[in-house]
Amino acid sequence: MSTTFASTARLAVLARTTDPRTMLRRFLAADAAVTGANGLAYLLASGPLGRFLGVDPGLLLGLGAFLTVYAVGVALLAARERPPTLPVRAVIEANLAWTVLSLVSLVLWLTPSAAGAVWTPLQAVTVAGFAALQYLALRAAGPRTDAD
Repeated sequence: MSTTFASTARLAVLARTTDPRTMLRRFLAADAAVTGANGLAYLLASGPLGRFLGVDPGLLLGLGAFLTVYAVGVALLAARERPPTLPVRAVIEANLAWTVLSLVSLVLWLTPSAAGAVWTPLQAVTVAGFAALQYLALRAAGPRTDAD
């Protein structure tokens, strides 16, 4: 069994489809849902979550606004029958940047509570997982132009 086939088969199990475009759309939609829920939680409960995580509520409020808008953009991309390559790559790169910045901020900047010290790397790994799944699904969909 080839490595590409094995990767696609594993993706198919996760996405519950063998169509790479549908896989990509589902992984984008899942990313949008999780990111949107996180963003709304930060927006609507920045005070209590800030105290629980040991993070400034103002930071959570700003992150919540950003994540909510970002989630809407990813959802719009997921809603397209054939999400264009460049915006999908931008989502993948943004997810990877979020992962790195989360971990770097934990080491260099934040002084979270125990819950925040667990939450920050947990959400970073989740976002990295979305980036990996989206990358693999985009690759499985094959080369195409953004005009498709």
